[in-house]
Amino acid sequence: MKKVGLMILMLVVGVTIGVRISGRLSPVEGQAKPGTGFAAVPGALGGQDLTGAYDVVKNWPKDVSTLPGNEKWTYGAGESVFAESPNRIYALYRGELPKMAPPKAMLLPQAGPSISFPVAGFWRDATTASLPGTGGTDQDTREWLTSWEGKSPDLGIKGPPYRELGVDAKWENCLVVYDGSGNIIETWKQWDKLFRRPHSVYISPYDPEKNVWIVDDNMQVIYRFTHDGSKLLQTIGTPEIPGDDATHFNRPTYLDWLPDGTFFVSDGYTGTRIAKFDKDGKFLMQWGMKGGPRRGGDNEALETRPGYMSNVHGVAIDQKTRHVFVNDRNNHRIQVFDENGKYLYEWKIDNPPSSLHLLYIGSGSTLWTFDRTTNKMIEYDLQGHLLYTWGSMGDYPGYLWGVHGLSVDQDGNLYLAEVDSGRIQKFTPRPGANPAFLLAKPVYSAWKQ
Repeated sequence: MKKVGLMILMLVVGVTIGVRISGRLSPVEGQAKPGTGFAAVPGALGGQDLTGAYDVVKNWPKDVSTLPGNEKWTYGAGESVFAESPNRIYALYRGELPKMAPPKAMLLPQAGPSISFPVAGFWRDATTASLPGTGGTDQDTREWLTSWEGKSPDLGIKGPPYRELGVDAKWENCLVVYDGSGNIIETWKQWDKLFRRPHSVYISPYDPEKNVWIVDDNMQVIYRFTHDGSKLLQTIGTPEIPGDDATHFNRPTYLDWLPDGTFFVSDGYTGTRIAKFDKDGKFLMQWGMKGGPRRGGDNEALETRPGYMSNVHGVAIDQKTRHVFVNDRNNHRIQVFDENGKYLYEWKIDNPPSSLHLLYIGSGSTLWTFDRTTNKMIEYDLQGHLLYTWGSMGDYPGYLWGVHGLSVDQDGNLYLAEVDSGRIQKFTPRPGANPAFLLAKPVYSAWKQ
């Protein structure tokens, strides 16, 4: 018995010593090496990756109030941005809003105890305040002005005060061009009369003349201008007349190109298709059918059938495979097709109700998007696996609020257009940033330099 007791005592002592040694070693042996974690800058101390792999450039660009005679106005909703180069950046806005100082913080006891305003810098929602007023899925674009004024019957507003054109907003300087320092070098005011809700701006990477393309979803058209904006070269679609055939759109949203100049249009807020055109704007084909969320009791049944869509709000081309990635926004999924509309696969966004605003691949091999629900930039591989996210909701520099357009220049600078905050932000790559967390540069294969 004494031997057995001694053996048990020795076993207990051994286990105790082993546990203590293991406890001392395990934090060292099990700890990842510095810089191998989920951080934009490997080895960074104390950061939160608020702006991801980028640093924000504060006070960029110059405000439109700096234009002579325009001192009382600032930018409306920031719809889109396109960087032709680090020294020439196009930006689309929905007109202008009165330039006002943010209100002082105040308590709102009528709303709730200890509630104050503003919160997180929010005091004016530019996308709601800006013209034209109609923008959601299946809205009647013919009600664009009466809706903004508050006179549209479906808003339930029966009397004044109404918003007044020229006082609460005005339709000027919808397209502004900046240099790399944010100076305003051009405004295309001569074309403001053509626009009703300019949604996205581009230059095709395969066009040596660098024509400027503008998609206007409320006008139901795509405009193509000369590089300097001196001449309108082409109008694709029938102005103000919706449809889903070779000569009509139903609120188109975005574009992307193949190397031969073929381009694809996501059509759109009310339309439920992808339309394909050749380099000259000749209609080739289309695919997609209407199929949106269905209500049943307290639950939302999302569309699951391939090729059925609701609010087609983004398209991006993988230049290597020529696959077409489509943002089926209201069904919270990304559908992938070949260039002739054959369904290949899809992935769901796992945080309904997500609200993706755009898709971007560029010259890279990952897909970036922005979710308006979480106000985060999100990177997926081309099969849909989550790789990285960054961003926090706010109206301060570097924070995000309603990113609706993005662009990257040849130096890797990132530009984001925000509808809710009414601004364009510029970000530069952080020194030492993991290149896998930077947005790929665009394709610039045919441009005259």
